[in-house]
Amino acid sequence: MTGKIAAVGFYEGLPLSDPNSFQDVEVSRPQPLSNDLLVAVKGVSVNPVDTKLRQTAPKTKQPQILGFDAVGEVIATGANVHDVQIGDRVYYAGTTKRAGSNQELQLVDRRICALAPKTLTDAQAAAMPLTTLTAYELLFEKFGLIAKKDANEGKNILIINSGGGVGSVMSQLAHWAGLTVYGTSSPHNFEWLRYNKVDFPIDYHGDLKKNLAASGVKKFDYIAVLYAITPYFDAISTLIAPLGHVGTIVAIKEDLPLVAWKNLSVSFDWEYMFTKTDFHTDIASQGKILAHVAQLVDEGEIQTTLTQTITGGINATNLKKATALVEAGHMIGKVVVTGPFL
Repeated sequence: MTGKIAAVGFYEGLPLSDPNSFQDVEVSRPQPLSNDLLVAVKGVSVNPVDTKLRQTAPKTKQPQILGFDAVGEVIATGANVHDVQIGDRVYYAGTTKRAGSNQELQLVDRRICALAPKTLTDAQAAAMPLTTLTAYELLFEKFGLIAKKDANEGKNILIINSGGGVGSVMSQLAHWAGLTVYGTSSPHNFEWLRYNKVDFPIDYHGDLKKNLAASGVKKFDYIAVLYAITPYFDAISTLIAPLGHVGTIVAIKEDLPLVAWKNLSVSFDWEYMFTKTDFHTDIASQGKILAHVAQLVDEGEIQTTLTQTITGGINATNLKKATALVEAGHMIGKVVVTGPFL
């Protein structure tokens, strides 16, 4: 089947104040390759990576389609796909190498998809994939924690910026896995942190070590920095335990003096969830992670991190509203846009 479909795209990186920063466009209807699902997109979430890629995008003749979180209905499958059926509802984070979820119909490799949690609405499910994969990979692949309920009891973790999208699901996964969870945010977000299983909310203002002292902890087995790590480096150097693990997800421009951790034998990890699809490495693990988390959601162990829903259709106006919330940099949880493409 050929023809055109609705999408939201842009032709060059422009600030949101520019009327052309997002445009309602039409693109050719995609055709599935052998390992693909063709998904009718029902809900999309906006992530910081969307804003970064849009802001730095060069001018092109064809519309650029972003979107790295989606839930939708499978309407066609490739020749090699036998375990997903037409009509199934799936969720996924996609890849930077193909057109994203801000389009009516999207092609996505079956290996990075999973059936969406049955107990979540489209909006609730669309909030989860990218942040879930980021949090899960850092905890259980990079830090080497055991991905089983209560399997890591006696260990603790400090999550810096635990109120954001990644932090809100990471705290839940860490708690489920048995860790004692400490998380930083502004005090007015402490209720949200507790809702997402942070045992000890910590005010990120001022001296981090001083604020942590009130909780009684002196050292951490694991520290996840979900913000630029440079301002926290000195504090982390005194807080991380010998043989501990530190990981971060935010790129920085400065060099990190990791030699300061040498005698502690501290391990340091970068986490970037698109590495696997960018370099065609262990791609199927992402579909397995999402399937595992869908099971945990349906069992009541993990909950959605959705905090705001923009209804009325997936279009340039509504995606601009959602993107403005993300670019403001003060969000807790996730924002999702739902409805038909207009």
